[in-house]
Amino acid sequence: MSDDAIESVLQETRSFPPPEAFAAEAHISSEDQYQQMWERAKDDPEGFWGELATENLDWFKEYDSVLEGAMPDTKWFVGGKLNVTHNCLDRHLTNWRKNKAAIIWEGEPGDTRVLRYQDLHREVCRFANVLKQFDIGPGDRVTLYMPMIPELAIAMLACARIGAVHSIIFGGFSADAVAERNNDAQAKLVVTADAGWRRGKELPLKAAVDASLEKSPTVEKVVVVRRTGLEVEMVPDRDYWWDDLMATASTECEATPLDSEHPLFILYTSGSTGKPKGVLHTTAGYLLGTTMTSRWVFDLKEDDTYWCTADIGWITGHSYIVYGPLANGATTVMYEGAPNYPDEGRFWNIVEKFGVNIFYTAPTAIRAFIKWGDDWPGQADLSSLRLLGTVGEPINPEAWMWYHRVIGGERCPIVDTWWQTETGGIMISPLPGVTVTKPGSCTRPLPGVVPDIVTKDGKSLEDNKGGLLVMRQPWPSMLRTLHGDHDRFLETYFSEIPGAYFAGDGARRDEDGCYWVMGRVDDVLNVAGHRLSTMEIESALVSHQNVAEAAVVGFPHDLKGEGICCFVTTTDGGESEELKAELIAHVRQQIGAIATPDQIRFAAAVPKTRSGKIMRRLLRDIAAGREEVGDTTTLEDYSVLSKLREEEE
Repeated sequence: MSDDAIESVLQETRSFPPPEAFAAEAHISSEDQYQQMWERAKDDPEGFWGELATENLDWFKEYDSVLEGAMPDTKWFVGGKLNVTHNCLDRHLTNWRKNKAAIIWEGEPGDTRVLRYQDLHREVCRFANVLKQFDIGPGDRVTLYMPMIPELAIAMLACARIGAVHSIIFGGFSADAVAERNNDAQAKLVVTADAGWRRGKELPLKAAVDASLEKSPTVEKVVVVRRTGLEVEMVPDRDYWWDDLMATASTECEATPLDSEHPLFILYTSGSTGKPKGVLHTTAGYLLGTTMTSRWVFDLKEDDTYWCTADIGWITGHSYIVYGPLANGATTVMYEGAPNYPDEGRFWNIVEKFGVNIFYTAPTAIRAFIKWGDDWPGQADLSSLRLLGTVGEPINPEAWMWYHRVIGGERCPIVDTWWQTETGGIMISPLPGVTVTKPGSCTRPLPGVVPDIVTKDGKSLEDNKGGLLVMRQPWPSMLRTLHGDHDRFLETYFSEIPGAYFAGDGARRDEDGCYWVMGRVDDVLNVAGHRLSTMEIESALVSHQNVAEAAVVGFPHDLKGEGICCFVTTTDGGESEELKAELIAHVRQQIGAIATPDQIRFAAAVPKTRSGKIMRRLLRDIAAGREEVGDTTTLEDYSVLSKLREEEE
């Protein structure tokens, strides 16, 4: 094994062929069909994607060329004009789908709404006219900081209808995090709600927006949805109630023809340098990617009820709750609240209630389900399920097997999907009618995806050697830049392996061509399916008056995948349980509950290289309780390590 290859310790030999009955009806139904599609996409990407774009998207103006440029600077379907919402809504109104359920929504308290395609179209047109009323037009940025309610999907589609660029911020982020993202995007308007429900409690979103606007000078107007009835302060001439605006808005708003490369949205993802990265996706390539991957991977059929349990504040919700399913004319389920409220059977009750056929969730959630016990899913009728999926991080084989046995009744294929905010859509995944699945493996690349496993110098590795996972060819739904910082885009994704996109993950490919993703190779944590920058958490800690220095690492966590361990050096040497609690609360306030530290460990100093870089690798060993630590040849002060060891004991 080369020095920079990653050792793989996972040995898994179980495999599961697709059920014959499933394969017979699948969109991609044979190994030959998959191989022909994959080879065609690799050898003739312009022909392959051009045909799919013509056959599967509605265009106001045909494109002149399929692909211009090479990675990292590519343009897709150049010269074409289209609109995402026309493809997600208008084209379904010319047939029977106008009366089909587009969104089935359930709130945490149990309230429900069903929006047919014509209902959703009407509401989107109304809010698009509201946006126009506030002088929002093509290219303007709009922040959406909302609970998982239908108005969130309506608002994002309304932005897309008029060419405004939406920036959705997960409702668990703090006011400071909202302000930082508002300012980077130069947002003109914020859409929020009075509050949202989470485990029976009201999350005060409008109050967080009010605090964020003290530091967000570009925001001119705020639109507020009434959700829980929480009393909020409304600032005259700045804040407006959603219902009041919608009551007088016209239901007619033509979809604006937009250039293929017109920005569709910005979505902020954590980076190892601390400042969140504004990943920018454009119109045609992203839409085609999410349309086709939704159909291929989830094998969407007209009568399916599909449920992705993610929050729309993450890329999974963008691509596989809203844009991908709606472009296919599917019925997509949205749920507002927690999976264990009022009890641990909530998800399975929703599956039974709505007859969910396709269920897509995170390994973190699956581990929680296992912890809660088999009795909860056992109390619900899950016979409607025909396909299961996972997303967010690699799934450990035993969790896969539980999912297969208890939730899928040993009859449902599992699609373990690998992709990222930056890729826009699923890249590596089983095709449920074709692929022999292996617990813990995302199996093989989709058509149009050409991955490789390489060393740090870009040399391709043979099978079963762990290394860096890269992409050798561009694909339509790839990010185009980082908002306002193209140099950082080039540095982050294309400087490591020249000519290739580096995903940031380590992986190996086995003798059957199946990929086994081994986790991040940088300093981004994957906590409960959320990618969080260690630097952001460190910055939050150091902003506390009693903290001089902080180093944050992940450690194995049974439930969340990775827990957060913080090594903290105090300004005065003071260490107490009270300060630990205060620092945990401080991080929650600065970033949000998702970044809550699991451990605070006081240290007189943290291990660093001679150049001053914190050696997080050594800290990870300590946090995980490993007795041996790796290479320490670049460690500046060996006494630091021994002192940390003493603290551990």
